[in-house]
Amino acid sequence: MNSISRFFWFCSGAHISTLEKHPTEHNKYLGIGATIFFTGLFAALSGGYAMYFVFKGDAAAVLFAVFFGLIWGLAIFNMDRYIVASINKSASTNKQILQATPRILLAIMIGLVISRPLELKIFDKEIKERLKVSYLNNQRSKIDTLNASFGNKYKIEIGKLNEAKAERDSLSNAIKEDRQKLNFEIFGNKTLETSGVMGYGPYAKRKEAELKQREQNLDTLTADVRALEKFVDGRKQFDGLMTEKLYTGKQLDSLSNIAGFADRNWALGQLSFNTDGTRDVNTSLAVTFIGLLFIFFECLPVFVKLMSDRGPYDHSIKNLEAVQVYASDRDKDYEIAVMDGIQETRIETEIERRKRQLLHPSQEE
Repeated sequence: MNSISRFFWFCSGAHISTLEKHPTEHNKYLGIGATIFFTGLFAALSGGYAMYFVFKGDAAAVLFAVFFGLIWGLAIFNMDRYIVASINKSASTNKQILQATPRILLAIMIGLVISRPLELKIFDKEIKERLKVSYLNNQRSKIDTLNASFGNKYKIEIGKLNEAKAERDSLSNAIKEDRQKLNFEIFGNKTLETSGVMGYGPYAKRKEAELKQREQNLDTLTADVRALEKFVDGRKQFDGLMTEKLYTGKQLDSLSNIAGFADRNWALGQLSFNTDGTRDVNTSLAVTFIGLLFIFFECLPVFVKLMSDRGPYDHSIKNLEAVQVYASDRDKDYEIAVMDGIQETRIETEIERRKRQLLHPSQEE
């Protein structure tokens, strides 16, 4: 437990030899250090997953993920450690808040960066479903755009084809009607346009000759329609319309599985909205709360350091820093004094007096 405590003290950025002299401060800095450590751990997991996703399918994907995860986690850990350690508890409350403000903003940014890859993993199933809908809509829109462009490009040819089809269909229907009237005439069915006398008479022969001529015309018109259709289909094949089809379920699954980071990130943002454009409150709150949780977790060490009272450890650190500043000034004063020819014993006496006055001002008085 002593080793674990010292490790977390190191994570908190505390001066361990000084902290050991103040048992009442041990738990506070152990908690701060543990929070910083686990923030770095989450950052490593987040960065590792993001890198694994980028190189997914590559043989070295796991190696890249582990390497980048360690680098990213250590970077975030070091940054958090610096943020907490740089808050000076000896300063006034307003000054501490002023010192912490840019660090809190930086912590918020770090929290957002850490939370995004983990949110992508948490909502993986919902993201894939939203991507499938998006890909299907995009493919449908692409096909509609190609068809509209093709229609504008070959407007004359398509117009001729449609006219020929309409004329063919009209002629085919008319031939069917005339064929039925001819049958009525031959078999003696009485109508407004038939005589009602059974037999193959002059009227029937004339109607049959007309039908044969019209059937020849229909054959010629059908051949023209086929030629136009062949031309239009050839143009569609050349322009790529014949190869563009709506995705099948299997194709959509494959596309969603290999979707890139940008597509998945976009889909995560779209989860807050339904397909009809209305806001999905439940999903939006879930995504928001997860992001806020990581932001709060990242800012927690700073808040703990700000909210905690100035303890004996902080006073000891202040005195230690004062001694170090004094030692630096002493070396400088000693050099100046030697240059001025002042005796070494007088210099040492004056230095010791100033040291006692700095560390124990009440005794000196």
